[in-house]
Amino acid sequence: MSHYLVSGAAGFIGSHLTARLLELGKSVRALDNFSTGKRVNLAGCRGHGSFELLTGDLRDLETARQAVAGIDIVLHQAAISSVPRSVADPLSSHQANATGTLNLLIAARDAGVRKLVYASSSSIYGPTSELPQRETMPPNPVSPYALSKFAGERYCQLFSQLYELPTVALRYFNVFGPRQDPASQYAAVIPRFIIALLSGRPPVIYGDGEQTRDFTYIANVVEANLLAAQAEISGEVLNIACGEPVSLNALLAQLEALLSIEITPEYTQSRPGDLRRSQADIAKARDLIGYRPQVGFAEGLRRTLEYFQREMKR
Repeated sequence: MSHYLVSGAAGFIGSHLTARLLELGKSVRALDNFSTGKRVNLAGCRGHGSFELLTGDLRDLETARQAVAGIDIVLHQAAISSVPRSVADPLSSHQANATGTLNLLIAARDAGVRKLVYASSSSIYGPTSELPQRETMPPNPVSPYALSKFAGERYCQLFSQLYELPTVALRYFNVFGPRQDPASQYAAVIPRFIIALLSGRPPVIYGDGEQTRDFTYIANVVEANLLAAQAEISGEVLNIACGEPVSLNALLAQLEALLSIEITPEYTQSRPGDLRRSQADIAKARDLIGYRPQVGFAEGLRRTLEYFQREMKR
């Protein structure tokens, strides 16, 4: 049986990965420093015979070594995942995202890990006039977050080339779904919109709302990680998305339709580092790992809305 490490396991994406691996009968060690991750996200995993929780921070190399001991496959999700937060505090983003990744790669190399899958970001592309965004396009990171994720990507490729540690970097495009945190000042747009609407408040839109995002439901990202972990490839970078751009105004309109309400949003100034347009070409992921999004945007939005409606009734 394969032994998996999920870093950032108490976070939004990491907790979904952990739960899915346990469903599939895998042995999972979950690592988190709980700076943003929540213990409640792992509540359903506790007591599972194949689940182990390790509290620690990858900025410490010895913690990384402890985390990978006896591990076959690493799914590396741990990060400070916020463009605005990185603009306000670039050093913390670099330490968590770049230094933490380097420590984990060193530990994985020394421990003989079979494969490391790295959570990268579409923000690496930066502003572009060409859509869809392809992995062959030159990176143009315009925030400390994007630059720190690109540094992690390049470290993964370097370790594949220099040390023969198999790695795959997955460039996520605007992941959303249940358990995404709506309360943080750096909250992602979909949970932020949903909570505002369910609370009867106008959602805040930074800019004119015509900026587009390639929203990607969490189940698709989980599947992509599992496929990448087993694929016989190394040193590759893959877009993980649905390939469908949706504007923030269109997102709001779909939520209003699902809730049978109309509300006028509050438009405010655009934020530094935010991108105008985003859309992925997912052909490479399809060809190399067999990735195909299983849950489209509309269905994912419906599932996510129902989750937050249930949570607010508790």
